[in-house]
Amino acid sequence: MTLQDRHVAVYITGGIAVYKAASVVRGLMKQGAQVRVAMTAAATEFVTPLTFATLTKQPVITDLFRADNTAYVPHIELADWTELAVVVPATANSLAKLATGIADDVVTSALLATTAPVILVPAMNEHMWTAAATQRNLKLLQGDGRIIMEPATGLLAEGYAGHGRLPEPAQIVAFVQTYWAKVTGPLVGRRFLVTAGGTKERIDPVRFISNDSSGKMGYALAAAAADQGATVTLVSTVALPTPAGVTVVSVSDAREMLAAIQTHFADLDVLIMAAAIADFRPAQVADQKIKKTVDNDEMTLALVKNPDVLQTLAQTKKQQLMVGFAAETQNLLANAQQKLTKKRLDMLIANDVARADSGFGVDTNQVTVLQPGHAPEQLPTLAKTVLAKRLIEMITEKLK
Repeated sequence: MTLQDRHVAVYITGGIAVYKAASVVRGLMKQGAQVRVAMTAAATEFVTPLTFATLTKQPVITDLFRADNTAYVPHIELADWTELAVVVPATANSLAKLATGIADDVVTSALLATTAPVILVPAMNEHMWTAAATQRNLKLLQGDGRIIMEPATGLLAEGYAGHGRLPEPAQIVAFVQTYWAKVTGPLVGRRFLVTAGGTKERIDPVRFISNDSSGKMGYALAAAAADQGATVTLVSTVALPTPAGVTVVSVSDAREMLAAIQTHFADLDVLIMAAAIADFRPAQVADQKIKKTVDNDEMTLALVKNPDVLQTLAQTKKQQLMVGFAAETQNLLANAQQKLTKKRLDMLIANDVARADSGFGVDTNQVTVLQPGHAPEQLPTLAKTVLAKRLIEMITEKLK
């Protein structure tokens, strides 16, 4: 979910990671947020207020008592304006002040008066992060409802690696977006499970039967659902970057995928089966690599049916909205309509994977959406990320 026209106050405290805060401000603005900045005196030692004023086109508040403050009580005016506050970097000192309610500068005073959600992004030396006092302060802040973004592990200013490094700006912006979606999105409180990738049915320890599914469509759908506030579990056979706010469960074959879905199925609002699940698996899996011999020019592989995941789940379906995918190379609509009916689906996304610009292994897709009692709706060729947002919009409307 974008931050379009949301009022985001960014509070900057004094640590070497201040230089990354400019990219965070820029990233928030790219998402449509209106951003205002306040800085501690220590923060201005690292980066000048002019940097942030230039980026935001807004004055930067640095002092409670400056004569040129545009508001009579600038820290209260900023607090009242704020819909979401982000403290980046949040130093050990600032965490201690916020935990105990000290308000001795413009940043701590404004944050004490802020009733909007506050996200804290700590950055400090590893020993300062693990210190008992810091950990105690973090618990107090969490108890007060403050949201903490865990620091990263990496090279610190001291020249050695440790836990306490500020996350990268893009990660911080994604964290802010995900949090905002979780409290304001149209899918808040809804539970989604999305599957992704092609299953791998083992022949021996080094070989398997699979297909060309990249998992990109499933990951895009999971990201789009989380972006609208849904709680999303992604059951995947591939190792793509995890979308912000999504929990990934890794599986390999069809039976593992079915078991993983069944663990969550009873509590789901929506199941999206974007994975390409193998219809058959080898009847026997060799314990060791199968070796070729001089006397054997052929090998016969006996296959047995895998469980039909959607049909199995349909037997226990209650409130769940079930969305399937049909990857076809011929008779697209006829085969898709049969699958929609046979598997008791609420929506089916049909795509012709014989096309070069659609389906497996590419970044675009062209699909037709089928729903019981509705005429098929053909969508144009779209980037999978764009298509995912469109499909999640359609699912959201159906949930209403």
